[in-house]
Amino acid sequence: MPAFETRLTDRLGIDAPVVQAPIGSATCPELAAAVSEAGGLGTLAVTWRDPADAANAVRRTRDLTDCPFGVNLVVDPAATEYPTEDHVEACLDAGAPVFSFSFGDAARHVERVDDAGATTLWTVGSAAEARDAVDAGADAVVAQGWEAGGHVQSEVATMPLVPRVADAVPDTPVVAAGGIADGRGLAAAATLGADGVWVGTRFLATEEANVHRAYRRRVVEAAETETRYGTPFSKGWPDAPHRVLRNETTDRWEAAGRPDSDRPGDGETVARGPDGPVGRYEDSLATPEMDGDVTELPLYAGQSAGLTDDVVPAGDVVDAFVSEAATALRAADGRARTDR
Repeated sequence: MPAFETRLTDRLGIDAPVVQAPIGSATCPELAAAVSEAGGLGTLAVTWRDPADAANAVRRTRDLTDCPFGVNLVVDPAATEYPTEDHVEACLDAGAPVFSFSFGDAARHVERVDDAGATTLWTVGSAAEARDAVDAGADAVVAQGWEAGGHVQSEVATMPLVPRVADAVPDTPVVAAGGIADGRGLAAAATLGADGVWVGTRFLATEEANVHRAYRRRVVEAAETETRYGTPFSKGWPDAPHRVLRNETTDRWEAAGRPDSDRPGDGETVARGPDGPVGRYEDSLATPEMDGDVTELPLYAGQSAGLTDDVVPAGDVVDAFVSEAATALRAADGRARTDR
């Protein structure tokens, strides 16, 4: 792999400035380890796991790779029944070297992680939030634009957000998130002042991702115009905006005027999983063990789905990001200097 060194790679001890986003139940030790083994930073989403299960996932990932990897925790108490501090302690005890926090004030958790010698990233949606995160001790900040898939913190697009954040915290590595699916996005992020990229949708379409084949197929086939932003799947995490691929559930919700309650088909069972029936509008990602009409579940994906058109090993994604970014930067330099 060609070298692509930035402040982020130095801070995290990785070779490629590519962070696999915590894409909910789609994350698993196999995916995180594959990304880390390729030089990026793999991440486990552990917010919705029992803390003991989260610790087991960390240990399993450590068994698969000696490279750095991370865990992500949503701080908002409305998102989960498990206190964030319980997850922090469980993951520290299991040996997680990197922690990322999102959706809430993570200051006390950052302090605890820092005391344990681990590294912290904090997802922000504005320059002001970035300054607060750095003041609280975050080692790096993730600037998430609204193009991103899954749950979204900002209403600002990635292109104006990243330079604002980079200017606000000039001495801290910045990771660009939202709408990035290939090396051209990494090159663009670098010119905006970012030190790396945070990638979710592209890693859904990898061999290691823990997603149902029908979900993966929809991501690969989707155009950039096929996502919807709002709160259609709010059962489980109320009032948290998210971006998903359009399906019959979102169409019916939009046709009814995007209601917060009394939604069309509310209460209908559309799929079944290990824990029983899954209803329309539930915040349940389509994993391989589910049966039924899983494409009516929230198909979390960003606008970068239009750039995601094949299924490959996760390590190949990391390699492609680096090589494509180098090519894109050389091409941009050539175009910018045509008057020589």
